[in-house]
Amino acid sequence: MAGTHTKFYLDKQNAKWKGVCSGIADYTGVDVVWVRIATVILTLAGGFPWTLIAYFAAAWAAPKKPIDLYINQDDQKFWQGVRQSPARTAREVRSRFRDIDRRLADMEVYYTSNNTRLADEIESLR
Repeated sequence: MAGTHTKFYLDKQNAKWKGVCSGIADYTGVDVVWVRIATVILTLAGGFPWTLIAYFAAAWAAPKKPIDLYINQDDQKFWQGVRQSPARTAREVRSRFRDIDRRLADMEVYYTSNNTRLADEIESLR
């Protein structure tokens, strides 16, 4: 499933024309307005035929983005981070798991230690 999250898709839901600019924005995490402005500037700055050729080639070759690609906004941000820097994202995930593991170990030590107050509270519930 990771392969579907790291591909470039046309974003027809947020499209103004073919969905290429909104797809680039979704893929990179850059706001779609900036992608559209950059496309217009690139086209007007002398890349007119090449920009249009690239635009139509992307519109023809890229698949439409599946509606259920992201579960929520956090999921979308995570996958955009994976596409931008996979190594950094992997480090962040490992760091989160280490933190969760440390917190679980702290809880385990607390509940399995000789905590007489806790043992008394548990006994009073019986």
